Amino acid sequence: MSEAVREYGDAVRVAIGPKKLYIFNHPDHAKHVLADNAANYHKGIGYTEAKRALGDGLLTSEGALWKEQRRTIQPVFQHKRIAKQADVIVSESLGLVARLRAQLSTDGPVDVLSEVTALTLGVLGSTLLDADLGEFESVGHSFEAVQDQAMFEMETLGMIPRWLPLKGQRAFRSARDDLQRIVGLLVEHRKANPVEAGDDVLTRLIASTNKETDRRVADRRMRDELVTLLLAGHETTASTVGWTLDFVGRHPEVRERLHEEAVAVYGDRRPVYEDLTKLRYTHMVLQEAMRLHPPVWILPRRALEADEVGGYHVPAGAEVLICPYTLHRHPRYWAEPERFDPERFDPDIKSDRPRYAHIPFGAGPRFCVGNHLGMMEATFIISTLMRELKLGAVPGFRVKPEPMMSLRLGGGLPMIVQDWSAPARRAA
Repeated sequence: MSEAVREYGDAVRVAIGPKKLYIFNHPDHAKHVLADNAANYHKGIGYTEAKRALGDGLLTSEGALWKEQRRTIQPVFQHKRIAKQADVIVSESLGLVARLRAQLSTDGPVDVLSEVTALTLGVLGSTLLDADLGEFESVGHSFEAVQDQAMFEMETLGMIPRWLPLKGQRAFRSARDDLQRIVGLLVEHRKANPVEAGDDVLTRLIASTNKETDRRVADRRMRDELVTLLLAGHETTASTVGWTLDFVGRHPEVRERLHEEAVAVYGDRRPVYEDLTKLRYTHMVLQEAMRLHPPVWILPRRALEADEVGGYHVPAGAEVLICPYTLHRHPRYWAEPERFDPERFDPDIKSDRPRYAHIPFGAGPRFCVGNHLGMMEATFIISTLMRELKLGAVPGFRVKPEPMMSLRLGGGLPMIVQDWSAPARRAA
């Protein structure tokens, strides 16, 4: 994608066999496809095939089903309800600090990403389902296998028969059965122990799917929606936090400012929801990390009818790609686009950049429903870690971006974990 737009500009047509892909890399193009004429564009290349793995959840569904799912889930992410979840996130973040601090004595690198991923999955369980997903040790591995299969289906355009005894497909079938079992247990437990307020995702999904006359259809919808929500929810936040920590570890001056801000805002007390608006620099760092490594790195669409995008004809049925990864590096809107510079997002500095030059959570009607929860979670995790611990890069190690459903950190994120009072370590 990067080579294509670098070589040919903001509008590129690529032939892949009989298919024609239209890559648009201008903010106005993104605005037209994702917002202004969004009704003409359904999820595109790969998503039909990904349904074989993910089913008809919020990520892959269309039309009336998608609208119903969005209406069912949207209230769970309202600001008022999200604010009530702040203390859960703070507790999990402080627990992460304690676990990392316990590993200081090893005096070696610690895979911070695995700890962050476990945290985000736990937070999703607590905040959205009012359930402890830690009881299900296999859930993380099952999500991994489902995502791997979804990407396999997308990359091969669903042309590989499922009956082939491939290792990944066997792992997927096992994971799908495991997730079905877990969803069943969660639903049974909730029905037996209803939440008084009844405003969590699980309760709302039970009420919504009770309208289905066919129990098998209801069970499939429940599985599809929960698997999609949890997979997209914890994965994107873990990636955002992971990439932010990677940049912080390689930029000591940024790490110092984050530490100073966290100490100034929190002091020695427990963080609270009202602190979020005071963590300006933390927010700037997160926005810049998401510019360079957006959690939603590509947005495939399919044109239902012929259209014109930026003066270019797009035929009906064409596959259209909006790629935030390349859009966020557009040299017309970002000076030295490959450089990590949080000052770009200083709210006191006026910028003439178009709104759609930075779309880490997508845009338009399918804008990420959980963006506020994700940002609150990422802000608390980063600021709490920076107040307590000095996290540094492992000399010689560089993370390799892995483009999956989100932009993952390939190989994990080993970091040097120290107290702020510890002397700086020399690079090897």
